Amino acid sequence: MATSAVTAARSEPPGPRPRTGRNVELALVLAAVAIAVFGYIEVGLNIDDRVPPDAVEYGAALGVLALLAHGVIRWKAKYADPLPLPIAVLLNGIGLVVIYRLDRTTPHSSAAPTQLLWSTLGVALCIAVILLLRDHRLLQRYAYSGALVALVLLVVPIFFPAVYGSRIWITVGPFSIQPGEFAKILLVIFFAAYLAAHRDALALTGRRIWRFTLPPGRVLGPVLLVWVAFIGVLVLETDLGMSLLYFGIFVVMLYVATARISWIAIGLVLAAAGVVVVGWLSPHVHSRVDQWLHPLASVAAGQGANQIAQSLFAFAWGGLLGAGLGLGHSALIGFAAKSDFILATIGEELGLVGLVALLLLYLLLISRGFRTGIALRDPFGRLLAIGLATVIGLQVFVVAGGVLALIPLTGATLPFIAQGGSSVVTNWIIVALLVRMSDLARRPAPPELSQEVAL
Repeated sequence: MATSAVTAARSEPPGPRPRTGRNVELALVLAAVAIAVFGYIEVGLNIDDRVPPDAVEYGAALGVLALLAHGVIRWKAKYADPLPLPIAVLLNGIGLVVIYRLDRTTPHSSAAPTQLLWSTLGVALCIAVILLLRDHRLLQRYAYSGALVALVLLVVPIFFPAVYGSRIWITVGPFSIQPGEFAKILLVIFFAAYLAAHRDALALTGRRIWRFTLPPGRVLGPVLLVWVAFIGVLVLETDLGMSLLYFGIFVVMLYVATARISWIAIGLVLAAAGVVVVGWLSPHVHSRVDQWLHPLASVAAGQGANQIAQSLFAFAWGGLLGAGLGLGHSALIGFAAKSDFILATIGEELGLVGLVALLLLYLLLISRGFRTGIALRDPFGRLLAIGLATVIGLQVFVVAGGVLALIPLTGATLPFIAQGGSSVVTNWIIVALLVRMSDLARRPAPPELSQEVAL
């Protein structure tokens, strides 16, 4: 009976091959490159009334990078989600276009060529991760050593001079790097490994206070330790953005691991307490909070518009459809126009429609990361995918909230778009990890002959 069942199973014609999505990815990648090249040409037409002479070289460089990454995914991760790569290419291309546009108003400070080099390095590392990392579960073995490296990366900038009030850079001559950007990936890997191993203990019922069930004290200890580290980074480096990012990632991953909403409440209370305390102790953080509460105070005092006020004016001037690429005045924001406030340029020159479209791209990328996490069966992979997607989501939130004066300005960088080599490289690594995990999540399961034999 068992032999006949096996023979019948083998004699059945094979079913249709599952779709890989690679052709869809290729079409979307080409469309992303075309949109970026069109934006580059529009900047030249609006500023110089002619097509930029290097438009072909720009399009070829971006296209080669995108097609190389697509080719590697087609070769080594053919069942991967087809959306993360095209979205990353489009966001990176938009960032290069906007930085090039701002370079035209600051000829003494040209950042687009350097950003293109960092983007090339980011894509190269993305390809390397896809080629070398066959299974994301290998990262779980190095979670604790990675956490130690992340701690070193966070501490080292303290011994270097402050840049614009924050000690988050390692500067050696003309070369500078922001190690905290790399530390966030290592910390997400550590959090995923720790929570996957201790999720049952973290979900134990503790004491109920009003409508919330607080965890036991021995379980609450690690959260308080992370909160102390959050305060320490704020005090020593005066980096509000990275501090909120690290703590927010941990709290979100805690909630995903335990499904207890009390962790969200505890996290919000601890984060608010930390910001209030450090806001009074650190003049740099206090000034940012004060500018958030009174963004137009400098205008009312006759001192001119500060950066946040200029950003709000840029969004207002953009209206619904924007002034057009190259036709805005967001360069008046000053030194941070290409980094912290680059979203103001997009809001002014692409309008509310362009701004919403950009945020929807981020939302789609984040949702695909969440979908990958839900599809994975192993707890570590589920937490890792959701944690990496949360990194991008929280960065977009703190940047957009800061330039729109919804929250205090944090100094974080907009993923893939803002000027900053460390940021663009780490975001490409995140895309590579999501691609590799989605390939495992979407890969069809091999036929199990043992079950057929049992039948």
